[in-house]
Amino acid sequence: MSSTGESVADLETHERWMALALAEAERARQLDEVPVGAVVVYRDRLVGVGCNRPITSNDPTSHAEIQAIRQACDSEQNYRLLGTTMYVTIEPCVMCVGAMVHARIDTVVFGAREPKAGALVSQMTLGQAPHFNHELQVIEGVLAEECRLIMQTFFKSKRSKA
Repeated sequence: MSSTGESVADLETHERWMALALAEAERARQLDEVPVGAVVVYRDRLVGVGCNRPITSNDPTSHAEIQAIRQACDSEQNYRLLGTTMYVTIEPCVMCVGAMVHARIDTVVFGAREPKAGALVSQMTLGQAPHFNHELQVIEGVLAEECRLIMQTFFKSKRSKA
């Protein structure tokens, strides 16, 4: 996990919310979608959830993070999500990081890195891009093994069926 001075209580809170994001990832897997799940939390209150649905919705923007942001904005009746934390099982892509910046999400907590397309630490650091007017705090590695395992299992199953 990143060294942001996280306490044991913070870690327990992060793990509790990441477990809910993992449940959303499982929901995506059951839809035969890439198993990514996300939740948005405001003051320890769930305001948005989402799972990957680009295939079932015929919408390339229907990533878990986008779904969770849309629901949180509806819940809060605001397109700005100041003071919120996004929990997502896998490091977000460029599109999702862009949406988080525009929504003014404060903190992004993710489980496992996405080495090919991760836009927070793996391939880019868009959350801290100096040309944006908002910066994301990033915490990585929460329930990383569980998050990595659901992805690996999904793709292993896909390869064995091919």
